[in-house]
Amino acid sequence: MFDLLNLGSLVLGLIAWILPIVNLTRDKKQDNNNWIALSIISISACSISLCFQIFYTYHKVTVEDWGALMDTMYAVAFASAILLIVTIILNAITLNVYRHRTAN
Repeated sequence: MFDLLNLGSLVLGLIAWILPIVNLTRDKKQDNNNWIALSIISISACSISLCFQIFYTYHKVTVEDWGALMDTMYAVAFASAILLIVTIILNAITLNVYRHRTAN
């Protein structure tokens, strides 16, 4: 059951990156009023993904699997930081693009 946390974290991380990319690749002629909702969903997916990793780490601590923690914590911390940074950058680009589109 706890292994599903890693799968859920991966899927939600991909969703966090795909939604802003979809927002940015939409046709400029379309009326894109829901870009704010998609950005909020993207940031929420990133947050839930990171929360799943925290729950998985907590599970490893409670079962006292110190070897797994020592082997994987650097990679988990690095991947979590990359997920957060890329999600913020993609959503900031989306905000910038749509702010300029609505200003014109």
